[in-house]
Amino acid sequence: MFKKIIVLVCLVYGLDSQSQSLKLEEIMKGESFVGVQPTNEHWSVDGKKIYFEWNPNNDIDKSTYFWEKGMAAPQLASAKESIFSKINLKRNPSSDLGYYIENGALYSYSVKNKTTKKLLQQSSPISNLKLAFENGVLFFEQNGNILKYNTKEGTILQLTNFKEGKEEESETEKESFLKSQQNELFQFIRDQEAKKKWNTAKTKESKSDFSKTYFYGKSVFENLNSNPQGNFVTFRLTDKVDVQSEKMAVFITKDGYNKTPDTKEKVSVNNLVPTKFGIYSVAKDTVYYMNFSALSHIQDVPKYYDLYPNLKSDNKTDKLIVIQEPVYNQDGTFAVAEIRSQDNKDRWLVKLNLEKNTFEEIEYQHDEAWIGGPGIPSDAYDSGTIGFLADNETIYFQSEETGYSHLFTYNIRTKKKTQLTKGNWEVRDVNLSKDKKTFYLTTNTTHPGNRSFYKLSIGDGVLQPILTNDGAHEVSLSPDESTLLIRFSFKNKPWELYYADNKKNATLHQITFSTKEEFKKYPWRTPEVITFQAQDGTSVYARLYKPQSEKSNKAAIIFVHGAGYLQNAHNYWSNYHREYMFHNLLTDLGYTILDIDYRGSDGYGRDFRTGIYRFMGGKDLTDQIDGKNYLVKNLGIDVSKVGIYGGSYGGFITLMAMLTAPKEFASGAALRSVTDWAHYNHGYTSNILNFPETDPIAYKKSSPIYFADNLQGNLLMLHGMVDDNVEYKDIVRMSQRFIELGKKNWSLSSYPVEAHGFKETYSWVDEYSRILNLFNTTLLKN
Repeated sequence: MFKKIIVLVCLVYGLDSQSQSLKLEEIMKGESFVGVQPTNEHWSVDGKKIYFEWNPNNDIDKSTYFWEKGMAAPQLASAKESIFSKINLKRNPSSDLGYYIENGALYSYSVKNKTTKKLLQQSSPISNLKLAFENGVLFFEQNGNILKYNTKEGTILQLTNFKEGKEEESETEKESFLKSQQNELFQFIRDQEAKKKWNTAKTKESKSDFSKTYFYGKSVFENLNSNPQGNFVTFRLTDKVDVQSEKMAVFITKDGYNKTPDTKEKVSVNNLVPTKFGIYSVAKDTVYYMNFSALSHIQDVPKYYDLYPNLKSDNKTDKLIVIQEPVYNQDGTFAVAEIRSQDNKDRWLVKLNLEKNTFEEIEYQHDEAWIGGPGIPSDAYDSGTIGFLADNETIYFQSEETGYSHLFTYNIRTKKKTQLTKGNWEVRDVNLSKDKKTFYLTTNTTHPGNRSFYKLSIGDGVLQPILTNDGAHEVSLSPDESTLLIRFSFKNKPWELYYADNKKNATLHQITFSTKEEFKKYPWRTPEVITFQAQDGTSVYARLYKPQSEKSNKAAIIFVHGAGYLQNAHNYWSNYHREYMFHNLLTDLGYTILDIDYRGSDGYGRDFRTGIYRFMGGKDLTDQIDGKNYLVKNLGIDVSKVGIYGGSYGGFITLMAMLTAPKEFASGAALRSVTDWAHYNHGYTSNILNFPETDPIAYKKSSPIYFADNLQGNLLMLHGMVDDNVEYKDIVRMSQRFIELGKKNWSLSSYPVEAHGFKETYSWVDEYSRILNLFNTTLLKN
């Protein structure tokens, strides 16, 4: 029997005596054992150098390296070059000069001469730099206002004059009798008042052309943005809401005193707040707000309301919405914006007429679950893929209307909508060529677990393959678009940098060599990506690790990846690289491992993405059980020797498995797991389960804490005590439930200095030693 015990990290279990070449103490070092892979790769402004962050020499952290053709190996960049390599240069393609902001100051940079000039620095920093339609004219934000800088004339004009708070109220007529009496009795008072009126009239005659002050009260003032011509400025006001934040206890501190920082707001309908889209007309010196009540379906109510008669009302009201920052064509003649409902079930694309304060609806998308998918963020406050083509009247965007995220265009003048890509695969990333006539797309066309790179001519609509081998290609085009910078990995090969010519079926040339000799000594497995059929007929993908038949112990472990909407049964190097190495270790010991992309995972289209709507722990859990049954039926696994483990969302599924399907798994390890979704954050949870105040049924059936009495198998829980994502309180509340219910076969390991993602190697080693000990003692006991 697994004894109930609360463990503060102090004991490290010994490894199984079975021989193996992998050791937890090594693989749990992560990149320190594997080798630090290059990240943040990008081209220099002139396209001659490649910059990236790297740490090949075991320094404390990464540094900036560079490489160019002809070099034998990358070199460390100087501190000055490192800083300059990260600038965000704003440049008109027809101009030699570009502009950027560094430490709140404005600089120009000549690409031809490679010279930098500081143009503006003041005590108040500037930000949000944008180019105007007119060459050499810039807009930037300073002190919450938009300024226009004409570099040719050397003039700086403040276009707006927004201020927080309220305008000072004019003197009220308190004590009106006494004031009237004073005015009646004394000539001095009457003379003073006449002089005041005369001065006011003179001031009005010589009125300044500086913008009037517009006060926005206590609202959150954001998304300040000028159109390319500089004659309109838009912004968003969001009401502030006093919502209580969770507090986290920190025990291991520098000064020895406990800390209790705020962390996050819990999911609640109270987080929905009114917003307004404001327009400031520079010519009229006037602010006005656009009314979006004419949006289609703006008063529709969700279908789940049918389950709750108390939510139904005859009074129709507009949904609360969020308006994103407008996107303009080159000369500013057209402006489009994305709008989301705050319950994230609706998405509109609209054309804005800022002068007339009107809009025209272009596209309406609805999902009874929630809007999301590649190029369509699941956060209502984020904007998806949207931009203008070369004709300056056609926009492009992504939509899941076919069941998979694909690329569409819409001509504003002709109102013609065209689907550019189609098929049972997703467009993962979209980049437009400099001439805006060609798309470069990353897709999973060849396999859900691949990231392939294609060229798509808008004229003929033909996908031309450039990089389509198994694995993942993260591609950046050189400024002249002749060369590709590629970050590539395979299932058993970590990420490295390569370059290739921008042509069909290009050949990769390797730049970095990051993996360490100790890592390369072991024959890392290439796990097979299989499919099995779920009980509802859906094809589910999974990574399978199989031991040699003579070494098989007939036991299996199901791994559940975190995040929910994430893909891990793919053909490239996993973010779960420690778990990948751990699975190799387990396979050496004779275990069979199945790593499932369960319902709700990324990479498989809309229906798969939303398969957990209103029931987390439903199809995502039965997919784990169906995977177990596949192993029993096809690989000879003993049905009584199957364990399950995972972290974050994977920890949640582990708890749901052990508590709602208690006879399916002999043991489970739940890391940093959500135990009650009403205590998790708003943005993630409200999409999937709606709100606890309006859909309590969804929260109750999805939260493990309600099923604590069902525990039968052996359960190990592990949690960082300074986790500001899934609060430590989650696991404490679950522990209290087990204690009150008299459950014995569970334990909790607590990690005082670890947050949601562990950092310290000793914590990783302790954690996975306990997981290994759990499976060795519960699955191999017969």
